[in-house]
Amino acid sequence: MRASAIIVIALLLAAAAVRLTAQEDVKFGVTTRVVIAPTTVLDRDNRFVNGLHVDEFTLTDNDKPQIVKQDVVFQPLSIVVAIQANADMDGLLPKIRRIGADLTTLVAGESGEVAIMCFDHRIRTLQEFTNDGTKIDAALKKITAGSSSSVLNDATMQAINMLRNRPKDRRRIIILISETRDIAGSFRPREVMEAATFANVLIYAVDIPHLLTAATRSTPYVRPPSIPAEAHHSPTGGVLTPTEQLQMTNNGNYVPVFVEIFKGVKGLFIDNPSEVYTKYTGGREYTFGTQRGLERVISDIGEELHSQYLLSYTPTNVDEAGFHVINVTVKGRPGLKIRTRPGYYVAGGQQ
Repeated sequence: MRASAIIVIALLLAAAAVRLTAQEDVKFGVTTRVVIAPTTVLDRDNRFVNGLHVDEFTLTDNDKPQIVKQDVVFQPLSIVVAIQANADMDGLLPKIRRIGADLTTLVAGESGEVAIMCFDHRIRTLQEFTNDGTKIDAALKKITAGSSSSVLNDATMQAINMLRNRPKDRRRIIILISETRDIAGSFRPREVMEAATFANVLIYAVDIPHLLTAATRSTPYVRPPSIPAEAHHSPTGGVLTPTEQLQMTNNGNYVPVFVEIFKGVKGLFIDNPSEVYTKYTGGREYTFGTQRGLERVISDIGEELHSQYLLSYTPTNVDEAGFHVINVTVKGRPGLKIRTRPGYYVAGGQQ
């Protein structure tokens, strides 16, 4: 055999080995999954409990004990503040324009960064990520009321995409300041929840009651029905829809709702996407009515974020398809109140 032919064969074998190695690396990257469970711990008086160590936590995934590999109390924050800026918000925007200093000092902190977006039927990024309080204030002052639509789901998805590209050593947070409904959005809650899971995004919602927006709006208009026809209660003796069955039997446990969302149950009506997103990611819902109330909410969010434990683990049962329920406890401390994300979804066969 000629020397040139031998060289060619050797090069082909080497290329094949490189391709095989690359395929193995990709396979490893897909099958290995680290789940992050942001965890808030409160005492009986609702004060944050700090100073706990990783070996004091017990975490189960579908009732199977897991090894918590990381316990990080602090990482720099990347925050997207998404603000509803449709016609309903006209009377409330002056209050929201004043929260820049609180976002910078109480929430982001010295090493954090904030981006500002607003939405009606459009989504506008008014300020990319920055730790410059002057730029954050300027962005908030640019917000003006627009149309009567509110694409809450689309705005949440865009905020997730903005955070997806931030460095891995930063915590990714969304603060939604809006009503609790989506009007004319194109994304479904399932798609938003999946994106939040894979990007490790934690969502907080500052809900604005419909009555408050109606009372403060400068130019009233005739509001369309807030509940679609398929979501109205059935007549006595009628057959319940999947949505009504969940409302009747859920009793505050959101896991069945998450399961139904991921299964794509036909006719499932999501009245409050904000509540779904906060509970699924481990965040929290707030509401406000006054300037002082809004400032207090922003302060509370900042205090919680800087008091959380970030528990991470590699599931030993990732081959189980369906919704995985996460439960966290602290050893020897039965009186503590613990809040974390309820779980995550693994694609596969239907449960």
